[in-house]
Amino acid sequence: MPGPLPGPPPGPVPGVAGHPAGGTHRADPVRAAGALCWHVRGGVLRVLLVHRPRYDDWSFPKGKLEAGEPAAVAAVREVAEETGLRIALGRPLPTARYVLGTSRSERDRGRSERVVKQVQYWAAHVPQGTSPRPPRPHEVDRTAWVDVEEAARRLTRRGDQVQLRALVAAHREGALETWPLVVVRHGHARPTTVWAHDEADRPLVGAGRREAAQLAVLLRSWAPARVVSSPWERCLQTVRPFVEATGTRLRTKGRLTESAHRRDPGKVAAYTAKLVAKGRPVVLCTHRPVLATVLATLAERAAHPGAAEAVPSDDPWLAPGEALVAHVCRRTERVVAVERHRPLP
Repeated sequence: MPGPLPGPPPGPVPGVAGHPAGGTHRADPVRAAGALCWHVRGGVLRVLLVHRPRYDDWSFPKGKLEAGEPAAVAAVREVAEETGLRIALGRPLPTARYVLGTSRSERDRGRSERVVKQVQYWAAHVPQGTSPRPPRPHEVDRTAWVDVEEAARRLTRRGDQVQLRALVAAHREGALETWPLVVVRHGHARPTTVWAHDEADRPLVGAGRREAAQLAVLLRSWAPARVVSSPWERCLQTVRPFVEATGTRLRTKGRLTESAHRRDPGKVAAYTAKLVAKGRPVVLCTHRPVLATVLATLAERAAHPGAAEAVPSDDPWLAPGEALVAHVCRRTERVVAVERHRPLP
């Protein structure tokens, strides 16, 4: 196992969260996303670093979000653009937040406004033998697979040690290798008050179709192997854009409907537990009342209180079109991390 890693001193980053470092700060941070690509070789944890010639620094692959782009999507895109690797996201890692330096042109204009940058990170397993090939040498000219001690020495920004230490801690706990169980609440649907037909046929409205289109992009970040859904139309319309765009296998389960759940919620709990035990990346799409049982089952399988508390326990549990990603440890079949992704307005 790797030894202790050096890191920045404890406490807030100067210039952030009430610790001024001169000048003012913009209200909205610059948002970015990236990943710590990793694999284990000969029992040794290794991570991927990239070198940027513009700054002559070593860092993890990352980059700014594009307009209207979810952070998870940006992380996958940026890793591909900087390394040529196509990744699927694993468990989330601590978010970095730090102050950027003022540019020379801004200083020449007498501006003292300082910019806060916020970078969301995920772990991402990359199989051994995979060789990065940076497609844009002017942005990234070198990459290096290194053990974590070497990574700690090479990383230019001291704050990057936080994410590295989190990766090492998860590895030591045997909880770094995970797979995603993604729970989706169907998008906004036609209200029951104006729907005179069969409840199973009640469709999405325009907002729900937009949420489904966003999910078609978002869900690729975790590369699910299959989708299971309630057979009712509003759920099928929610996952259909993703299924059609990716060719992912879709199966419907009658027990995930509202009526079946009212009759026997135990079948939903048993099915959710079965999905956890299977260990295959999956999307489960269902209805608000059914979420109570699905999410309670996941909370019962949490590896620690923090993961259990991250699972919503109150009605409505998730917003229409929202996705909850439960990261399940392959070794223990326990939920070790939870993240939520609301649709963009």
